[in-house]
Amino acid sequence: MRFLRRSLVGIFLLSLTVAILAWAGNTFYTALQTRWEKEDRVRPVRERIFAVNVVEIRPQKIVPVLASFGEVRSRRTLDLRATAGGTIVELAQGFEEGGEVAAGQLLARIDPQDALSALDVIRTDLQEAEAELRDAKRSLELGTDELASSEEQVRLRDKALARQRNLQSRGVGTDAAVETAELAVSTARQAVLARRQSIANSQARVDQAVTSLSRIRINLAEAERALAETEIYAGFSGTLSEVTVVEGGLVTNNERIARIVDASNLEVAFRVSTPQYARLLDQSGQLIRADVRISLDILGVDLGTSGEITRESAAVGEGQTGRLLFARLKEAKGFRPGDFVTVAIQEPPLDQVALLPATAVDAGSTVLVVGQEDRLEVANTTILRRQGDDVIVSSDGLVGRKIVAERSPLLGAGIKVRPILPADSKNSSEPDAPEMVTLTEERRLKLVAFVEGNKFMPDEAKERVLGQLKKEKVPAKIIARIESRMGG
Repeated sequence: MRFLRRSLVGIFLLSLTVAILAWAGNTFYTALQTRWEKEDRVRPVRERIFAVNVVEIRPQKIVPVLASFGEVRSRRTLDLRATAGGTIVELAQGFEEGGEVAAGQLLARIDPQDALSALDVIRTDLQEAEAELRDAKRSLELGTDELASSEEQVRLRDKALARQRNLQSRGVGTDAAVETAELAVSTARQAVLARRQSIANSQARVDQAVTSLSRIRINLAEAERALAETEIYAGFSGTLSEVTVVEGGLVTNNERIARIVDASNLEVAFRVSTPQYARLLDQSGQLIRADVRISLDILGVDLGTSGEITRESAAVGEGQTGRLLFARLKEAKGFRPGDFVTVAIQEPPLDQVALLPATAVDAGSTVLVVGQEDRLEVANTTILRRQGDDVIVSSDGLVGRKIVAERSPLLGAGIKVRPILPADSKNSSEPDAPEMVTLTEERRLKLVAFVEGNKFMPDEAKERVLGQLKKEKVPAKIIARIESRMGG
């Protein structure tokens, strides 16, 4: 009985298992049939709508800004050269790299002993020449007096001869007496000629003395100039650079010993392309006095000043292109010659134009316009200027239209979009507040030490950066720039 009962239980369990497997297979097959039936149905295709950022074209007057890079230069630079050779016996206090000098200040003195000796010799020669001139003039005066005396003797002899001839005509005088008187007149006249010859010699001696005196005076002037050349003065106020001498050093004639740079009278030289240069010309073809903005980035502090274009280079230069322009800095505080700066030039304004992101215009100068039923259309436009991430385009035919600000390969003509306008102009025009960071004391000390040890940073910029680092919160931009230069 027990065996029969166990056999029946086993058969029942086996039958139950088979039934469950059959039901599971049927369920699986039914599911497959249902899926196959659904796949055979034609599903309706639903159009995809893309969300895009758009900007509305509003005609306005825009002043294009032309960006370039340039180098700050001094408008007045003077090379100090030794005008005489010798040993430097005196240097002005502060005659060193970066020293400030004033106009007319004595900067250096070269040993003047040789020049003084030559000057003394020439002064002695001058005294001798003056004495010779005085003696020649005295001789001339004496010769003139002797000539007057000889002429008086001639007159007396003529009277005596006339008297002897009168006596002879009356029969009282003799021929011998007349001949004696005539001989005396001839002798007196001969003495006059001798005195005249003596006066001519004296006059020649005076002329020679005057010529010699003039020559010695010229030599004296040259000797005084040679003595003056042993002293070097500053031609104008400025800062010394490239100092190459010390007191006691030996210099040669025309050797450069330093350079004076007028750091308060600076200009910037920058190069623009020929098309950019053409946009800076007026109707008569003359370069306009456009305003420029000069900026210098130093450890997160932007030094800036304004200026005005003053002139252009006369030639392009071998191996160069474009045009080299010069702009005078109105205020040069913090700038130094040799600074590499960014120059922003304001071009003549453009009317009836619009400012668009550069991503809104493709290589063919076309834009995507939101048309009817929010479907995109392709429109042509004219790119007038490119400024960084923006472009200035003509607004002709696009006034009031909405332009896709950021194009992508998924967008094209006929695609339906959902336009998203930017935030209201008030919020969009407000600049984002800079991110502020609270520094630990250790990090603050490292940054301060690096800035104080930077010898190439102007004092004005250094004080400005240190002032910001001492505050409780410091702009993250400044920290990042300083640490990037620290290598941290």
